[in-house]
Amino acid sequence: MQKKLLVLAAGILQVPVIKKAKEMGIYVIAADGDPNAVGLKYADKAIVVNITSEEDVLKVAREEKIDGVIHPCSEVSMNVMGRLNDELGLSGITREQAICATNKHLMREAFESGNAPSPKSILTENAEDAWMHLQNDFSTDGILKPSRNSGSRGIAKVSRDMDKADFVKAYDIAFNESRDKSVLLEQFIEGPEFSIEIIVWNGKVNVLTVTDKKTTGAPHFVELGHNQPSCYSKEDVDTLKAAAVAGVKALGVNNCACHAEAKLMDGKAYLMEIGARLGGDFISTELTHLSTGIDMVAAAINVALGIEPDLNPKEEPKGVCIRYFCPKPGKLVSVGNTEILKDPRVYLWEIYHKAGDVIPEVTSSLCRSGHVIVTESSPQKAIALADRMVNEVKFETE
Repeated sequence: MQKKLLVLAAGILQVPVIKKAKEMGIYVIAADGDPNAVGLKYADKAIVVNITSEEDVLKVAREEKIDGVIHPCSEVSMNVMGRLNDELGLSGITREQAICATNKHLMREAFESGNAPSPKSILTENAEDAWMHLQNDFSTDGILKPSRNSGSRGIAKVSRDMDKADFVKAYDIAFNESRDKSVLLEQFIEGPEFSIEIIVWNGKVNVLTVTDKKTTGAPHFVELGHNQPSCYSKEDVDTLKAAAVAGVKALGVNNCACHAEAKLMDGKAYLMEIGARLGGDFISTELTHLSTGIDMVAAAINVALGIEPDLNPKEEPKGVCIRYFCPKPGKLVSVGNTEILKDPRVYLWEIYHKAGDVIPEVTSSLCRSGHVIVTESSPQKAIALADRMVNEVKFETE
């Protein structure tokens, strides 16, 4: 009998999951609150519903008699997915685990209990409380971050010698971006950023690859690109993998994809967070199969349906890199020289804006203006090619 999979959210990042599930012969029900969500047209059945409402989505799931649910590359409906798993006896994380995996404070507590390496972190009461903790309890710079959000939204680096008014402004931004209106003050870890892509099945944590990240740096640390496999040493990569495995075990999640984010400082890994889901920015949906040959999307779909995933390579591994276009802020006049993107090494590209649009300052991942994914014989060559293309496509703003 054909399996039924409910995909919560149907935006651009969910399209590869919807398409892959259909390729696998699965009946796909895509649900999104936006009737114009691009992924709805690819599903066998499209349902417009508030995907953050547990009761509304549970009603849909019961009516459709689903065999599994997946919420890829997003966190807004993780609690909903966990509730469905609990009440319908489906494969995947529980609601309690979903809450822990989307609340950075609860996650830090789990990491501490499970001896998984992570930065010092304090759940603050208000801006004044956070300022006092920064002055009295930190010997390093700090990071303000919403306890519940993703995509670098509301994140800012802060220092003990900064103007207090600027600190309060940064705190207010983090507070307003937090879905539960709480803010963490954390130790700032100086070092390169990574993500670790994982499939958990029947208690076994399978690390597929390590991703190197490129960010804007302080104050917002917006991700500008990623490459796989990692260009770092085997020792560093092994250190990151071990930290991620410890973090997943500390969270206790099972039968799911995981996207762990970490930094390296003085040879030690520090976990920033772990999402019990496929990672965004095309990392899990495109980069991982290109760099490892392993179909991570198919694996995540199978575990959501309670089917053992196939983690054997199915294609020749390559060096792969994604870079985001982030032109000078202003009104976009034109985009030129896009013909260079018609290169056989370009796997995928898209420009999100058209003439007349306003290009914002890059303060979160929502502010980027396009992307290009390239493959090469090594990650180093892929990085060089992607960087050149980002520089040579001409965005004229005024």
